[in-house]
Amino acid sequence: MKFMKLGSKPDQFQTDGDTIRYVATELATDLVITVGDVKFYVHKFPLLSKSSQLQKLVAGTSDNDEIDIHDIPGGPAAFEICAKFCYGMVVTLNAYNVVAARCAAEYLEMFEIVEKGNLIYKIDVFLTSSIFRSWKDSIIVLQTTKSFLPWSEELKIVSHCLDSIATKASTDPSKVDWSYTYNRDKLPSENGHDPHWNGMKKQQTVPQDWWVEDLCDLQIDLYKRVITTIKAKGRMPADVIGESLKAYALRRIPGFSKGSIQGGDLLRYRFLVDTITWLLPGEKSSVPCSFLLKLLQASIMLECEERGRRELMLKIAQQLEEATVVDLLIRCPTGETAVYNIDIVHNLVEQFVMQEHSAQINCADDRDFQEICPGFTSDVSKSKVARLVDGYLAEAARDPSLPLSRFLDLAEMVSGFPRSTHDGIYRAIDMYLKEHPGLSKSEKKRICRLMDCRKLSADACAHAVQNERLPLRVVVQLLFFEQARAAAAATGGKSPDLPGTVRALLPRGSYGSSRSATTNSDEDWEGDQTSEELKDLKGELASLRLRNKGRSDSESAGTANDTKSNTEKGTPKKVKKIFSKLWTSKDRQGENSSSDTSESPASTSAEEAKETAVVKVTRQMTSNQMQKKLLLTR
Repeated sequence: MKFMKLGSKPDQFQTDGDTIRYVATELATDLVITVGDVKFYVHKFPLLSKSSQLQKLVAGTSDNDEIDIHDIPGGPAAFEICAKFCYGMVVTLNAYNVVAARCAAEYLEMFEIVEKGNLIYKIDVFLTSSIFRSWKDSIIVLQTTKSFLPWSEELKIVSHCLDSIATKASTDPSKVDWSYTYNRDKLPSENGHDPHWNGMKKQQTVPQDWWVEDLCDLQIDLYKRVITTIKAKGRMPADVIGESLKAYALRRIPGFSKGSIQGGDLLRYRFLVDTITWLLPGEKSSVPCSFLLKLLQASIMLECEERGRRELMLKIAQQLEEATVVDLLIRCPTGETAVYNIDIVHNLVEQFVMQEHSAQINCADDRDFQEICPGFTSDVSKSKVARLVDGYLAEAARDPSLPLSRFLDLAEMVSGFPRSTHDGIYRAIDMYLKEHPGLSKSEKKRICRLMDCRKLSADACAHAVQNERLPLRVVVQLLFFEQARAAAAATGGKSPDLPGTVRALLPRGSYGSSRSATTNSDEDWEGDQTSEELKDLKGELASLRLRNKGRSDSESAGTANDTKSNTEKGTPKKVKKIFSKLWTSKDRQGENSSSDTSESPASTSAEEAKETAVVKVTRQMTSNQMQKKLLLTR
């Protein structure tokens, strides 16, 4: 810390009690100056010779032996510094008291015109040559200016501090040769883990955000002015500004990292969150999405300004693909039945969809940008957001109070987004069915339409086939696709040549098409098999199961390749016949199918019992086969 000593005489100020200060000399004092609660017994000549204000006060009173200057900035301590200077006594100025002394000297009008080399001149020299050239002293002085407003503002001490701090923060890190606080993760070159270290001591590299922690000591109003000044310099990268805002929020808002505000002055925290939101850089990805979501959560909890909240949601939507499931798990306020605030996530995804749509329109209209239009980048972002929503729904589905409509609304918003696999949405659907066992048959069908059975991995398909929570028709469709894949593999990747009756009766878009099978209507899922046909089908399935079991026993003595070959040869033809019979009645009856609402309870129960028996046999038949396939592929 920089300091300056003034005067050479020993300090002769003495104390008599708590309210009296006097100069202990042989010459009696002839002036009493009251400053606040303290009386100073001093001599007129040394003080009046350097202070124009004291001259005016003494001349303007009838009793010129006592005056009152209760409104002097800095109070008794600042006045005593000025009085010691007038006596020529030793006084030390530093970053903590220099603002008080400068403001008091201005109040006392200790100008050069009164006496050459007066206190104001000396303090200004100290500020310019030492304080404003020091990084940490400038921060300390800026903090002390709050106690001396408006004096410190009018004397431009605040503006000089802001410019000094902003200039140093914007300096090239390679030219930083002053001390600073940096307690976060060190650089590899600082902790000795640099892979390129050759055993020779190297000069430590100054990180670009070296200034961030020191500014966290500032109050929010001063911090805002510093960041605004740094931005105005135009030399600081937006991501470093974002890092500073993140560090400040973590330091100043208790519980911010945990997503909860822990007591304290809520009004002050609200102002702080609003200010940080206002300071956020406009550049995309300049601030981590996880930090923005924490800021949004704090904004909701503290009931901050609606405008700031909307701005936050726009920024989050721009980089939603960077978020994680944990970031989105924003809890509802205490007292609500729901666990997580799914409405916020819905709004964020909705905003993401709107921005993507707007970007595509603008890109299509601009011919100069058509070649570099972020089409594939948009697909990548959509794919990430789809996986993010799938993961979020899997967690939100654990809430028993989550309505099906809210689950479906959010899932359907990303249903058209590209996905390499539908394992994520299957996991979410399975979790919702598990936590909400009271769903009706039609509700189960609605939620299962979100999933494309063909896009499930082998592991997910094996799990789904054995999943008792899924509707029976979904399981049948899964079984078909699994057998179709096995047949395609056996024929060198070609689609199996199924009979026309089977192709016509499969749910639309599910055979020989790359389109999603997630939009099947109720008619696509329903069938009306006769009892005789179901009986025949069960017999064929049981017979096929016995044959598969015998073949499996004989194949176990051979090699793994023989097992795979024999299974592929024996299965497709049987499967064709089974699925042909499964939908035979629909081929004969065309569109004659009944809805869920028109079915009588007796017919529905009978139908479900028949379907359950069929699928149970089919599951048993295919379980061993799929396990073999998984083992072979691994």
